[in-house]
Amino acid sequence: MPASSAPFWETKSLEEMNQTEWESLCDGCGKCCLHKFIDDESAEEYSPTDFINANEQIHYTNIVCSYLNTKKCECTEYQNRTVLVPDCVKLTKENLKDIFFMPTSCTYRRLHEGRGMPSWHPLLNKGKKHVMHAKGMSVRNKTIFETDVDLNEFENYIAIWPLEDLD
Repeated sequence: MPASSAPFWETKSLEEMNQTEWESLCDGCGKCCLHKFIDDESAEEYSPTDFINANEQIHYTNIVCSYLNTKKCECTEYQNRTVLVPDCVKLTKENLKDIFFMPTSCTYRRLHEGRGMPSWHPLLNKGKKHVMHAKGMSVRNKTIFETDVDLNEFENYIAIWPLEDLD
């Protein structure tokens, strides 16, 4: 395939992408909206760019932000999310290397680590999320809202499925 007809994610680095290209990389899985907890008791020193060791200390839960539409796996307040939820992290080209808690299936993380686009990504499936949902790579039908649980009992909601990465 000539370089000019290759998809932008194969010809550009993350830093070279324009804002539209960057935003389109989001697979829309909703896993970034899951509550995550760092195990402070067993945490060792690690570099924020040491994604593999950091994942051993991060506990993903099936608890999601109340602004997440869990059927579409989209934030209902996307433009205002960081104002409404001060802990919500806006992933950017500049901070990607420091956000060690993104799940291994995250397309931004995969591209950052040189692992390529996952086969279930909407950009490879006519812009549709049906393949991602069918393969179980999104939060659809797997979560509970933060308003419906006691966050002090987060250990009852720890989930392993957010770390699954099919390809």
